[in-house]
Amino acid sequence: MKIVTLLIIMMSVSVIAEDKTDKPVHLFVLSGQSNMARMNPKTGFIPEAENLFKDEKIVYIKKSMGSQYIHRWLPEWDEIAKSKGLEENHRKKILRDGKVLYYQPILDQYKELLKKYPKPASVTFCWMQGESDAQGRVSVAYKDSLKLLISNFRRDLKRPDMNVVIGRIADYALDKKECVKIRRVQIEIANEDPHGAWVDTDDLNNIEVNGVLKNDIHYSKKGYVVLGQRFARQAHALITGKEPAKDGRP
Repeated sequence: MKIVTLLIIMMSVSVIAEDKTDKPVHLFVLSGQSNMARMNPKTGFIPEAENLFKDEKIVYIKKSMGSQYIHRWLPEWDEIAKSKGLEENHRKKILRDGKVLYYQPILDQYKELLKKYPKPASVTFCWMQGESDAQGRVSVAYKDSLKLLISNFRRDLKRPDMNVVIGRIADYALDKKECVKIRRVQIEIANEDPHGAWVDTDDLNNIEVNGVLKNDIHYSKKGYVVLGQRFARQAHALITGKEPAKDGRP
């Protein structure tokens, strides 16, 4: 009798853990540095995604932090940087303590979400990062690093069909070759990936400082709303088999 009671309790817990909706679930991973950290999904991304997907379910994970190099998500970064000819002293300066801080927490949150939504119809990785790598003069390692990061997520989330939408860093430093290179690389990765798209941010960072309009490294309040909307629109195009906006401004 005790065994039967225990089985009933276990089955009840399982039912409670899973979401009872029959709606398709679309899961988004939002990650990156300060411009992702400053983007409030509830003011742009979620309203736009819910409008596009109508009665379908939208859930998301957000893990972001300002002033972070891509190596904070990627343990293989140092090996890649070394293969690209970056000197040891330069690599050590970038690595600091070398800890990968933001990758495993995403996997952990994803695992928890799967308890409630065990079979998401789609998984999309939205990435807004690259300014630190440009400023740290390590753009030579960026393409291989970002491609491997995407590959790692597809492997560890067990979603080889994972979509990826990359926010291209803005035009705040077009006189710096490192910035220009990372901007180019981000578009290349998006265009080369059959499940990829990119988002333009060059019109989102026009901020008035002391009465003068400038292209800032960060975006305006409205800019972050538009950023979220563009991520949602490009992701929707990928998920529904449509052509994403080639200019990054859907």
